[in-house]
Amino acid sequence: MESPIRFENVDINTILKTLPHRFPFLLIDRVRNIREDHSGIGVKNVTFNEPAFQGHFPERPVFPGVLMIEGMAQTAGVIGIMSVTGTEKPRAVYFLTIDKCKFRKPVLPGDTIEYHMKSIGRRKTMWWFHGDAIVDGQTVAEADVGAMLTD
Repeated sequence: MESPIRFENVDINTILKTLPHRFPFLLIDRVRNIREDHSGIGVKNVTFNEPAFQGHFPERPVFPGVLMIEGMAQTAGVIGIMSVTGTEKPRAVYFLTIDKCKFRKPVLPGDTIEYHMKSIGRRKTMWWFHGDAIVDGQTVAEADVGAMLTD
């Protein structure tokens, strides 16, 4: 049984208030279904206008896998920050670890990536999540990411 939803839809304006990232490095457009078990789904609409496509690769654009991992971390950051209650919200999220990372299929302009993130551990301000990047129902990448929330 899934845990109850705390935040059904976190739009771009709320993300901008939650994360310090800005263009061209804000890599999620919204986060859906943040649940009480600290899970949620980040959404990234990939367009040909992404700055990365100027060099990766102009003749056959492929969304860089490392940017998908960053999108996972940003989604986890929104989930973690929005889950903090009763204290001042942290303003920054820093990577601690990236483990068990696999890239399975290329992501192309026109694809919508869903970052399905689920908390797998927490200690004080440190959080660990498992993420699956999914396009059209198929897993295109996966990783375990660890991050620290801080001011």
